[in-house]
Amino acid sequence: MTYKLIQVGTGGHGASWCRHFLPPNVADGLVEVVAAVDTNPDALQNAREGLGLRADQCYTDIARAFDENRADFCTIVVPPTAHEAVVDLALAHDLHILSEKPIADTLAASVRIAKKVRQAGKKMAVTMSHRFDQDKATLRQELRSGRSGPLDYLACRFTAEVRRFGGYTHGVYREDDPLMVQMAVHHLDILADLAGAPCETIYAQTWNPAWSEFRGDVQGMALLRFANGVRASYEAANANAVGLNGWGQEYIRAECERATLILDHRRLEKFPYDSTVRGAARREGEGEAVPLLTQPKWANAWLIEQFVRWLDGGPPMETEVEANLQSVALFAAGIQSSRTGQPVAVQEMLNNSLSETSP
Repeated sequence: MTYKLIQVGTGGHGASWCRHFLPPNVADGLVEVVAAVDTNPDALQNAREGLGLRADQCYTDIARAFDENRADFCTIVVPPTAHEAVVDLALAHDLHILSEKPIADTLAASVRIAKKVRQAGKKMAVTMSHRFDQDKATLRQELRSGRSGPLDYLACRFTAEVRRFGGYTHGVYREDDPLMVQMAVHHLDILADLAGAPCETIYAQTWNPAWSEFRGDVQGMALLRFANGVRASYEAANANAVGLNGWGQEYIRAECERATLILDHRRLEKFPYDSTVRGAARREGEGEAVPLLTQPKWANAWLIEQFVRWLDGGPPMETEVEANLQSVALFAAGIQSSRTGQPVAVQEMLNNSLSETSP
């Protein structure tokens, strides 16, 4: 079955949806884009060129787009502060929802959204693209295979030079906590996924150096402990002098009983433990190369296909909205930890929000 959708947001990252993520799924007959919406009329050119939409299928008024076009679901690629309003409109029009991360900019708003979706009997998922990118998926499979033995701890590094607003669009990225809400949300999510258990506690510190043009914190470090005893460290920076592990090129090291696995700039290598050598030491780059998995689609393009298969009656997506509350709870707990200077119990924070927040 081909599902009809309305694309909400065609500028910024929405341009990638129009030009790269949706077209393969249109070509496969999985989806048909019946309308596109953006408050900036110039951004709608991405929908016309990338998706072949006519001028009358492109809207600056979201209410008109939803009223005038019958669809099965909508995609949400707008600032997180606007997600809840779009979800409300979609549910009022009996639509399923596939949204960019995070669910919303706060844990309370995210919990409200999850409850509204459940009460409406609709399906909603979030595109946690890092977890489903080729290099991270390969590392994940290697860890899940058990070949390297039990996982002890993880280390993740994301460092970039985007200290000026030209690096990330001003106004789209939440100013008070841009690191946690827009970037760490992916990295903390992939760490939890690789750890294989929910996060119990996070202790984080974030800050904004004097040379950054952002108002909110864009640098950070965090320590995490997961329910299965796995630990993780996280280093993130957007205002460094040079980017060493920028967006999509992150460094992740997994320390296991029988091997060290290192993912760096989309290359995965393995250093097996050799019991015959005492005090063995190697240099990064000298390990055994682990071939990356291959398939036609990755990240958002693959997640769109997964969403359609779910609508077809297949298994729920790993990133369905209620499960994805774990991701929001992680960055929300990280923000709270940085502000209080204390570790935060992530599951306790999430459970309190679930009991206190009304839809």
